[in-house]
Amino acid sequence: MAGRFVYWMNVSLDLFIGRDAAEDGGGDWMRIGEALHREFNRRARDFSLDVSGRVVYEIMEEYWPTILTDDEQSDVMREYAEIWVSTPKVLVSRTRAASSADYNTRVIGGDDLVEQLAALKASTDGDIGVGGANVATQLLKAGLLDEVLLFIHPVILGGGRPLFDEGVGTVELDLIENTTYDDGVVLHRYAVRRLTG
Repeated sequence: MAGRFVYWMNVSLDLFIGRDAAEDGGGDWMRIGEALHREFNRRARDFSLDVSGRVVYEIMEEYWPTILTDDEQSDVMREYAEIWVSTPKVLVSRTRAASSADYNTRVIGGDDLVEQLAALKASTDGDIGVGGANVATQLLKAGLLDEVLLFIHPVILGGGRPLFDEGVGTVELDLIENTTYDDGVVLHRYAVRRLTG
């Protein structure tokens, strides 16, 4: 049974994932209370594999392993750190050497990236979490992205790193889940129906 690529991100109301590329997937504009973080933990735990681009990976790599051993952090934060460190990961990068990635991480890249991602999907059982706009855009263009899972925060950034890069065309989606969390954060979960343009 083939895996399913699920692009999950925190986004602003105007669908930016950060004020700039360095904030790809992070930022102080997000409203993440304990209940929402427990939801992140639950969903992250369900992924068989995590695939991310270099920027998102390096943000996670720098932060979460330090939280794992910090007794001053909350249980929910240390739980997510444990999930991130232990989950098998694939880093998509043209610049990181395979030997430079720790925490159960394999590095892929090169001119045949789409073929490598397709093979990864075919050889994985279960859902594959995707982090980062560049990787998600490549998966969407190739017809490999199965689901988009957005945590929409009640803020308008007015610009920054968009959810997808340009050139994806028109994509039809089906809403399959809709939930409201603390502080007005809303989850919208969509199945990707087809790329039409």
